[in-house]
Amino acid sequence: MRSAEASGTVMGGPRMAAFRNSWPGRVSISMLVKAVALGVLTHAIFHHARPTAPLVPLLLTGCVLGWTLVSLLSAPWVASEVASAAGTYVIALFAPVAIYRLSPFHPLAGYPGPALAKVTKLWGAWNTWKGDQHHVWMRLHRKYGPFVRTGPNELSVVDVKAVVDVFGAGGIPKGEYYNSRRDPSVPQTLLAMTGEDHDNRRRLWNRGMSNESLVEYEGVVVKRAGQLVDRLREESRRRMKVVDIVQWINFFTFDFMGDMAFGGGYNLLEEGRDEKGLWNTLNRFVLATAVVGHIPWAHDVLIKLPFVSHDLVAFRQIGQKNAAARHQAGAEVKDLWYHLSDEAELEKTRPSVRDVIADGALAMIAGADTTSSALSSFFYYMLCNPTYYQRLRDEIDRVYPDGADATDTSKHDQLVWTDANETLRIAPPLPTNGPRQVPYNSQGATIAERFVPPGTQVYVPAYILHRDPRFFSPSPDTFLPSRWLSAKDGAPAGNVLDRTAFIPFSYGPANCVGRQLARMEMRMVVSLLVQKFEFAFAEGFDREGWLGTVHDHLVSTRGPLMVRVTEREGA
Repeated sequence: MRSAEASGTVMGGPRMAAFRNSWPGRVSISMLVKAVALGVLTHAIFHHARPTAPLVPLLLTGCVLGWTLVSLLSAPWVASEVASAAGTYVIALFAPVAIYRLSPFHPLAGYPGPALAKVTKLWGAWNTWKGDQHHVWMRLHRKYGPFVRTGPNELSVVDVKAVVDVFGAGGIPKGEYYNSRRDPSVPQTLLAMTGEDHDNRRRLWNRGMSNESLVEYEGVVVKRAGQLVDRLREESRRRMKVVDIVQWINFFTFDFMGDMAFGGGYNLLEEGRDEKGLWNTLNRFVLATAVVGHIPWAHDVLIKLPFVSHDLVAFRQIGQKNAAARHQAGAEVKDLWYHLSDEAELEKTRPSVRDVIADGALAMIAGADTTSSALSSFFYYMLCNPTYYQRLRDEIDRVYPDGADATDTSKHDQLVWTDANETLRIAPPLPTNGPRQVPYNSQGATIAERFVPPGTQVYVPAYILHRDPRFFSPSPDTFLPSRWLSAKDGAPAGNVLDRTAFIPFSYGPANCVGRQLARMEMRMVVSLLVQKFEFAFAEGFDREGWLGTVHDHLVSTRGPLMVRVTEREGA
């Protein structure tokens, strides 16, 4: 048998030497060397300049591949050489990135986390797509502690001090996560604004959510809540008496927020179905923006893909159509549109119609999806705990006896068990919420007594913070409404309740402006439905399995919740 050396198959063999000295061999090696050099150069450019437009890497990569093709066009082995050069370029581009992000020289090297999360944000995008980011992060925090590195330049922090440091006055501003999701052709919404722009727009929202305005909105809530009762009454008189309560709550919140944001135009309750797929469009819109938020540099490309852009465009077109009708009709009531468009002319400069449409769409997402999530979870956990459900019924029967108007908000201060705090604690509508970002041009920030370098995105995930025994005990993973009571009213022994750690509506100057409207809406709906109906899980319904249908797509989404609805006597 001939040796490998004799057959010329080793690096120093005569055949390899001959290849290296040939024109193709010299070109091949030259190409590979240049591909490596360009890969390293591209990494250096991105590391120091931080361009976010995807056009830059696409052009660089296109130039490399184009240059390779031109150089090799006349050779018979073009395909293999192109593949070799392109592969070498990609490896040379990403290998230094991965090595650096895993190395002790990275600014976040001192923070623990899974290796894949440290290397790429595609890991986070995948978790968001699956909808289990809150569960994944929970496991990581229980393994590593309060600080977890969840991305190359990203931390998740579970500590009550971080709430103040991140969201409080003088905290950390919003950054790439919000900026990347902005379509340049669409005005900015309150959610993405910072500084003076945020303050000016927030002033309009504050007027729209003031106590005086909430009184104006009561009639709108009463109308839609009455429709919800009528539809459930019809369903309760059917033979099966089983409904998907999530669907009907979705219809209620969508119709109501449509009234608030655009003066109407949505009648899902009346129609009893969602023929246009409005709710699914809303959920797909939220999911698409949540996933894209993890990879800001790819936003401008991904947003143009048909399967991504379709729902974004559809959702905006729906809002534009109803906004045009509201703008032409004028104000019948002082709804949210009235305040966001400054129809009272209290500002020096009124917002444009395009600005109001953008904020109206935000109101639909922030108001419909989150309130539906909270109400659905409230009924789920109450039905899972018959003792608490009975206390809820007894309280509503006492405050609103037979014949009393259960939509009377003046009696809300007498209600204890309709308070959704425990539901919002154990199932916050925004499980991990959006991040803030330490400015690149800063000296860094101190968060929960630890230094966080410039450019770092910081999450304070409500779902995990709310289940931390340091802030909520006993049994932080258990639905326990009595933890919100005073000691004399039945709070559990050794009760630990840190209200600063309770952030379902965020915290600080940029907290949820609609939180009081949401609470009023939820109390009115719960009081009215419990006064009129008996609820129980449908026979054979997998109540434990329902939790598996609850997904973290920035806003919590959920599957059907099948319940048996029966009219109460005298209701």
